[in-house]
Amino acid sequence: MTYRSIKQLRLPLELEFNVSADDPVRLVDTFVEEMDLSDLYSTYSRIRKNQATPAQLLKIVIYAAMNNIHSSRSIEIACKRDINFMFLLEGIPAPDHATIARFISVHLGACPRKIMAEMDKILYHLGEISARDIFIDGTKIESVANKYTFVWKHAVTKNLAKLSEKVLNHVKECEVAYGLQIVHNNQVSLHTLKRMRKKLYKIKLEAGISFVHGIGKRKTDLQKSIELTEQYISKLQEYVSKLHKCGSRNSYSKTDEDATFMRMKEDAMLNGQLKPAYNLQHGVDSEYIVWAEIFHNPTDTNTLIPFLDSMAKHLRFPYRNIVADAGYESEENYRFIELNNQVAYIKPNNYEISKTRKYKKDIGRRENMSYNAKSDCYTCHNGRVLTKQYVQSRKTKAGYNREITVYSGDCTGCQFKSACIKGNNCKMPMEERNKVLNVSKYMERQREECLARLTSPFGTKLRMNRSIQVEGSFANIKADMGLRRYSYRGKANVLTESIIVALAYNILRLDHRVKRRRTGLHLYELNKAA
Repeated sequence: MTYRSIKQLRLPLELEFNVSADDPVRLVDTFVEEMDLSDLYSTYSRIRKNQATPAQLLKIVIYAAMNNIHSSRSIEIACKRDINFMFLLEGIPAPDHATIARFISVHLGACPRKIMAEMDKILYHLGEISARDIFIDGTKIESVANKYTFVWKHAVTKNLAKLSEKVLNHVKECEVAYGLQIVHNNQVSLHTLKRMRKKLYKIKLEAGISFVHGIGKRKTDLQKSIELTEQYISKLQEYVSKLHKCGSRNSYSKTDEDATFMRMKEDAMLNGQLKPAYNLQHGVDSEYIVWAEIFHNPTDTNTLIPFLDSMAKHLRFPYRNIVADAGYESEENYRFIELNNQVAYIKPNNYEISKTRKYKKDIGRRENMSYNAKSDCYTCHNGRVLTKQYVQSRKTKAGYNREITVYSGDCTGCQFKSACIKGNNCKMPMEERNKVLNVSKYMERQREECLARLTSPFGTKLRMNRSIQVEGSFANIKADMGLRRYSYRGKANVLTESIIVALAYNILRLDHRVKRRRTGLHLYELNKAA
């Protein structure tokens, strides 16, 4: 079948006349032209004529993200069909999908934070961001990796221990059979196994034994020992490699080794299934995403310090007020913020539960006991005194040393012991147990000061704006911009894709505020009671 058309295609000589004056594509063009792209251009050895420049490619990928287009092939099609993309190309032929993908992963992937900092600088000069209050939160976005390609650190460690026992028995059998001396102190390593393999091959060479393969062939004991040794070496190398890839994580995906299996909010099977994902962190100021980072951690506690470090390294203005939810509260985070001369507005992780009746009536909680600062002791519900016993240092998983003060008292014959002392896994009988309190004085002081700031009028205003601004940014990039699953593999590529979406979100936000005459707004005001 042939397709015939008698209509003649006529395009205007100047495409700019067909793009409206208030179209967001003009804002993209203006923003990128104002940026210092020297770091991006430095990734090219040469730029060919009659091909899209790095600045034009940056405009294209940002405008594509603004229109919910994330695939390089879809961007290529849009460049050939959409007049707005043609406007950005300025008459240059549309780049193919390989060029676009290479630009994102190789060239833009070398300096995504620099590009983000350039946009923040422009927004700061426009007066659109305050450079004073930063709202931080995180969300989990699924990786492009397959769902059932998980490697669990616990399972690998368990199998490695079982394999080590088999290897030890095998080495001892070979020592007896071939008169070798390999094992020392009943410990066998990969290096030991390779040494034994080398000695077995030497015995084979000296004896002139030839290996046989196939059906009907009988293998010698030496051949069986060498083949089993090869299998054990291969399996040990596999387990060591998997543990090295896991690092401090508990899992990773075989098809995207940087992705960690996390519990997602979108649970189609309704069974709490874990999926390979990344923890995307946003720092939002005046509704603009001023910083973004990618982490392996399923929780947010250990992401705050590296996030603030990265932001301070690239941005030219320091933030005074750090506003975050209860997931970021830790003594290490409090101390880091204090040492940087910043102010923490972090909700205590017991903020909501402390309002309940059950919490207030729990006599075993330290918060419900009276404290005498002069004598440094607590008085329990029964009037007995818990005195300071000693001070010890405890290291967290992140390597931070906490100073813990231990208080204890005599609970013999106390009628409230069963309600006061918790924990059913203790081997000591309840009659012999005494109440023990582990208190970090620095943590408690920081929590009280932070709670006082949060409950002040300004703190309440910041807390309300955090829920509007940073959580609103995640709602927009997921629902409106379609970022529910990444298109690229690897932490570096995922960060680049996240920053492209953040740049697109900022331009859409600025366009929205300009058209509704809301520019310069930094914080929403609290509703006043009538």
